[in-house]
Amino acid sequence: MTEMITADLVDLDLSAGTKEAAARSLAERMVALGRVTDLDGFLADVAAREAQMPTGLDGGIGIPHCRSEHVTEPTLAFGRSAEGIDFGAPDGPADLIFLIAAPAGADDAHLTILSSLARQLMDEDFKATLRAATDAGATAALIRGDEPAPEPVPEPIPEPAVPEQPAEPDESDAPFKIVAVTSCPTGIAHTYMAAESLENTGRDTEGVELVVETQGSSGFTRLDPAVIAAADGVIFAHDVPVREKERFAGKPTVDVGVKAGINRPAELITEVREKAARGETTAHADASSTPVDNSGDSTDGYGTKLRKWLMSGVSYMVPFVAAGGLLIAISFALGGYKIANTDVQSVVDAFNWGSMHSWAALMFWTGKAAFAFLVPVLAGYIAYGMADRPGLVPGFVAGSIAVTINAGFLGGLVGGLIAGALVMAIQRVKVPDVLRGIMPVVVIPLVSSALVGFLMFAVVGQPIAWVQTRLTDWLGSLSGSNAIILGVVLGVMMASDLGGPLNKVAYAFAVGGLANPNDGSLKVMAAVMAAGMVPPLAMALATTVRSRLFTKAERENGKAAWVLGASFITEGAIPFAAADPFRVIVPSIVGGGITGALSMTFDATLRAPHGGIFVVPLIGNAWLYLLAIAAGTCVTAALTVLLKSVRKQPAAAGQPETVQAPSRTVTATEPEVAQPAKV
Repeated sequence: MTEMITADLVDLDLSAGTKEAAARSLAERMVALGRVTDLDGFLADVAAREAQMPTGLDGGIGIPHCRSEHVTEPTLAFGRSAEGIDFGAPDGPADLIFLIAAPAGADDAHLTILSSLARQLMDEDFKATLRAATDAGATAALIRGDEPAPEPVPEPIPEPAVPEQPAEPDESDAPFKIVAVTSCPTGIAHTYMAAESLENTGRDTEGVELVVETQGSSGFTRLDPAVIAAADGVIFAHDVPVREKERFAGKPTVDVGVKAGINRPAELITEVREKAARGETTAHADASSTPVDNSGDSTDGYGTKLRKWLMSGVSYMVPFVAAGGLLIAISFALGGYKIANTDVQSVVDAFNWGSMHSWAALMFWTGKAAFAFLVPVLAGYIAYGMADRPGLVPGFVAGSIAVTINAGFLGGLVGGLIAGALVMAIQRVKVPDVLRGIMPVVVIPLVSSALVGFLMFAVVGQPIAWVQTRLTDWLGSLSGSNAIILGVVLGVMMASDLGGPLNKVAYAFAVGGLANPNDGSLKVMAAVMAAGMVPPLAMALATTVRSRLFTKAERENGKAAWVLGASFITEGAIPFAAADPFRVIVPSIVGGGITGALSMTFDATLRAPHGGIFVVPLIGNAWLYLLAIAAGTCVTAALTVLLKSVRKQPAAAGQPETVQAPSRTVTATEPEVAQPAKV
């Protein structure tokens, strides 16, 4: 491995007067050694990085750095200025200047060395030795870490300063635990300097334990979830979005720039302790908190990524479904189904505070406004899941066009995928440096939206609209065996993965039909909700009638499952499926299929997309609908009990029988009558 810094890259008498001249002087040494291929191109990248944020640090340090395609290998040049050069540090000019050049694809080993240098710069002895150095070769060796820094001669100190009193410790002996994340635009220098500063201050502060996650170029090693869970507070010192920020939600948080982590770590520690004392917490719902990790992990197959992208759109769509659908359901409950024929102007111009009809019309049009966002939100957040924030604009445009041309739910789904793919393609195009700053706010939205509009209006939109129309007509004509088969399929999908992708696809299909409701789409919505209620209700019933087959924790979960199932929250069965997948999921599939078929057979209809038993007054043929749910629940519970009971081991005559419960073994003295397991 070529040495990152040599004597030829050290200038102990740097005579430049400006930061641009200093960068050029040091870069010329890199060019002379063949480390930089294009001096002007490299300096343009340095200037672009400097424009994002000044690279001067307190303590007389300037650390200009960048990643550039004009760099052949990671290189570090050092210059020492007698007069000092202004790099934008609050405390004045810098006399120690480090120019760091990293290739666009620098390997982790070299970047780890660069991060180590950044940490060294927080050591006062290291900086004092650099200021006293007289030999370029020895200086390069010191920076590389080939030899330890000699102990500098300390200046006489008249009286030791009285240390600042730390914040009052907690009454308990337990330390205050802090987790921190540091990151900067290039992830080379400031990221690790902030980490070192915070860690050093944490060690020196009584009653504090502090660990840092550096999200830099040399790697992103996540903190142990147990460490995050045990933390009492969080510090974010960053200039780029924190990755997977949702991991830290619900804790007292201080959110500052990366330089604050370097320059005032003690203040940040005090601030987060004060926030914890006041009980302030933060829910990190920012752009980085998405249900899909952008394009997925590098090891994910295309099918896995596609599922994540689609689930991103559906996850963001569901709150609009719940709000809009329930508002419409309330309007029907207050004013009857004829409220849908009300003119919106009657709400705007003639609203009567004392009229139930006016309130019903208000609820209807508000819910309808929320429903109008379903397809644009679906498309927008599918594109967001693929390409992050640049995908939002073309995604929403694609969804809006899908509504305009009557392409509906299918149009939004396809449009979102097209928008995301276009943005991902544009992001791969190399552009001149002058355009980089306007790419995400002007170029990408403009070009991708124009292309999406062309494709949706002139190419794929009309065929999708034709398919959507045929599908709507088919749903409207459903009867007899066709309806029953569809009910079975939807019921199986709702109950098979308990809130997972199949469940969400079936639910999204049903909700899409409510945009242009007819008798068939209302039957589909009823069947989907009924089947989704069955698994948690069945687990609640099974834990009630045969409690000895379940652990104490499962019996407690069973009590909650009554409420979750009644509220149409299929995920209420997940704790049971996680402990015993086969004996829970198989019965749920059978019961869900039966419920879906019966709901279709009974011609049950539903205009509300959510609500469970709380929207029963809005269900057509409500009593038969409840019978379908009860039948599926009983079948699922019975099969679950039967499968769990099969685990009994047959005993020889006169020998005790062993009944194997999920987490313990119980011995019964009589084969015919087994005693219940002790709790």
